[in-house]
Parts: sequence; C-alpha cells; structure tokens
Amino acid sequence: MRRPEVTREQALAHRATVQALHRPTADATELALWDVGVQDSPAGSAALALAARVQGGLAATPDLTDARRFTTIWAIRGAPAVLRSGDVGSFAAALWPIDAADAVGRLAGNGQALRTGGHDPVEAIRVTAEALRAVVTEAMTKGEASTEVSARIPEEYITWCRPCQAHHLGDQLMRVAALAAGVRLVPGASPTTLEPIARWAGVPRGQDGTDGLVRAYLHLCGPATPGDVATFLQTSVRAVKAVWPDHLVEVSLAGRRAWSLEEDVDDLLASEPTNGTVRLLPRSDPWLLARDRELTVPGAAHRKVLWPALAWPGAVWADGEVVAAWRTRAKGTSVAMTVEPFTKLSVAQKRAIEDESADVAASRQLDEVRVSYLDAA
Repeated sequence: MRRPEVTREQALAHRATVQALHRPTADATELALWDVGVQDSPAGSAALALAARVQGGLAATPDLTDARRFTTIWAIRGAPAVLRSGDVGSFAAALWPIDAADAVGRLAGNGQALRTGGHDPVEAIRVTAEALRAVVTEAMTKGEASTEVSARIPEEYITWCRPCQAHHLGDQLMRVAALAAGVRLVPGASPTTLEPIARWAGVPRGQDGTDGLVRAYLHLCGPATPGDVATFLQTSVRAVKAVWPDHLVEVSLAGRRAWSLEEDVDDLLASEPTNGTVRLLPRSDPWLLARDRELTVPGAAHRKVLWPALAWPGAVWADGEVVAAWRTRAKGTSVAMTVEPFTKLSVAQKRAIEDESADVAASRQLDEVRVSYLDAA
C-alpha cells in the first residue's frame, strides 16, 4: 500500500490546529498541550505558551500556581513543566525508564557515569527517589535537599560538580528522581524550592503509559519518526520502539518516512495554512520543541539564531512559519523587546507583534513594552 504524501505545509498547518495557535477556545484546560506538559523554562514561559493559544491571551490564562489544579515538576528531559494536578501520578509512571539503557539516556551525563562505574541506573533512580521522598517532607531549597539526599544514598551515585567545586547528588539524577518521589517545584520560588506532593502513592514499580506520551507527541508534532520522539523524551530509539503504539499510519513527509495517528490522517491531508495569525512564542514553546527543526525552520542560519548553545530567544510565529526571533530585557517599569526578522515583516505583522507583546510585559508585571526591529537576517 502506497504511503500517503504529506507536504510540509500540510504538516505545519495541522500542528497549528492541534496546538490551538488559532485560539479556538477560552478554556486553557482543554488544550492538547497538557498531554506532554507545558514546559516552564524560564519561569513564566508556560503562561505565555497558553496565552498564545486561548481567547483573551494572558488575562484568560489560569493561575498556574494554584496547586489544586496545577503542579510544577521536573518532567520530560528534566525540564520544569506545568501539569494538571490530576495527571502527575500517571506522568511519573510514564516517565519511569523501561530498562537500563533508557535510564542512561534520561540521566544524560549522570547516566554515563553510572554505566561506566558498572552501576544499575534504574536502581540509582529508585534509591534516590526514595531518599528524596524521605527528606522533602516540607518546603526546602534544592541545595538543602541535595545535601541531605547526598548523605543518604550510596557514594557511587555522587558526582563531582564543577560549578560548586564539590561532590554531591548529580543534577539530572535529582531531576529524574524527583517526580518519581512525588516532589514538586514551588512556582516562582528563588532559589529553586521543592515540596512534597500530598497523598503520593510512592515510587513507581515500573514503566506504564509511555505509549501515551508517544501518541501525544505524534498528535502535537506529527507526522514524526521514532527518532524524533526519542530525542524529545531524551531516550533511545530502541526504548521508543518498545512502546511504539498501534493504530498509526506511515506517511511520506517531505520525502522521509514518518508516522501519524490514524485518527489524524484525514485532517492532516486536508490541512491548509491560514492567513493573518501572528503569535509570540516563548523560547520553550511546544512549537519550538518539535525535534524536526529542519522542517519547522528550513533556514540553517535561522536555526542558529533560534537554538544557540545558550539562552534561546522566543519566536514570532505567523501563519505556520517562524518569521523572527525575539528577546527582551527589563528597563525600569518597562520591557524592551528586540525582534530579529528572518524575512521582511509586513505592517500588519508588526502591528500584531506589538499587540501580542503586551502579554509579555504583563507576564513580568511591568507596565509597558517597547518593540524595536533589527534588519532581516
């Protein structure tokens, strides 16, 4: 059977629809983004990502610090993210590693050190999670928790930290173990502060539901490959293939094999770009977290601007395309926003950018934003 042909334009138009960038609803809790969590790095990004997708913008975005409804945790790739509070337990099970190789991938450098030393990385996560649960019984800073946990876990799980010039619990091991331990982040706290999640069922006994995360990624950022999903989850292709879900359709996307959810295919093939929509996306927005960056941003020079080694900018999204990068800095009671276009921006696009920029200032509780433009890159 011949694979359906999907154009780049169809794929991006479909993503825009499922990611709600046309603002179809005033209720942020209805968004499909919650199925993978809404990344919140730097703090405040999650609110801006939701504001880009709901009618009314930031003013209609719910209070993400309301612990009855939302929980901030270290989630996929160990990044801070906001979940609906009722989803946290299932996330912990879905992010539990399938096997040792999967654990090494999720632990990044900490995982390589454990493997080199001949230690079981899954057991290291379990032991660290149990120690975190025992230590974090009330709000405490990340540094305080790390010190106490480091005294409880085996010495072989301790790593040398260059910035601290000390041996302590590895940062990524702490991040991966914290969710399993039922430990949340206190929103907006500086320094980073942890506290226990009430009525936690305990450290997961095994992986359960990772296929749901795969399906969620394919819905939000599909069509995609196992490699795309593996990079998003920070694991191996082998681990993703072990939980590769049923009811997918293989398609040809801009000349490469990719997979889409069966229920998405008809809408995908019928998708067309729309005109007149401009959004300011924060630097960790779901649109920018899709792993096929060559598809979403074809220009290599533009990808370098959007994804430098440090300090990513936000993106100006217009009708399915990233047309500029944006950065801000606070100046007194106002925000200075600098936009770096990738192409010539129309008067209407600039007007829309300036309208949308009010939410950026409001998210920082500042009164005014001043937008300036660099020459097109």
